[in-house]
Amino acid sequence: MSVTWFECKVKYRKTHETGEQKVTSETYLLDAVSYTEAEARMNEEMTALTSEEFQIMNIKVANFSEIHPFENSDRWFKSKVSLVAIDEESGKERKTNIYLLVQANDIKEAFDNTTFAMKDTMGDYTIPMISESPIVDVFPYFSGEEGEEIPERLLQRPEEDTVDAGTADADLEEEMVEEAEV
Repeated sequence: MSVTWFECKVKYRKTHETGEQKVTSETYLLDAVSYTEAEARMNEEMTALTSEEFQIMNIKVANFSEIHPFENSDRWFKSKVSLVAIDEESGKERKTNIYLLVQANDIKEAFDNTTFAMKDTMGDYTIPMISESPIVDVFPYFSGEEGEEIPERLLQRPEEDTVDAGTADADLEEEMVEEAEV
């Protein structure tokens, strides 16, 4: 199942280090199934972040293929990656662009992190553009942190995944006999 990322622009009164309060618009990214869920999740996240009133100004689908957080990084960068393939019929080179959101401290580190994220890619690619993103924070649906309940569908139990071949054959044979009797 693919993840749909939503960019949410939120306006609220933010208290700065100097104690001054100023109305600020910030962009956040979260994954959700629909606009309705994105709005509900953004309300939850903002309620946890600020005690001030806030207003969700805009919600739109983001065009990120992948999100790559890195520890000890505080900014988000949008990396344009061009996947290069040769069209077998015409022999021409074709480029398909994807966008990654990569966490880093500066452009050079964003380039390095993008290269690291693409290290298992079998085909050729280029990185024609990296720009700083206005996204302040990313809220994935499931972060996997300790203490957080893991959804049942994500749990895999090794004993359930392995099946004894003799038992499986006997079960299948038993099902076939039952169907034949009906």
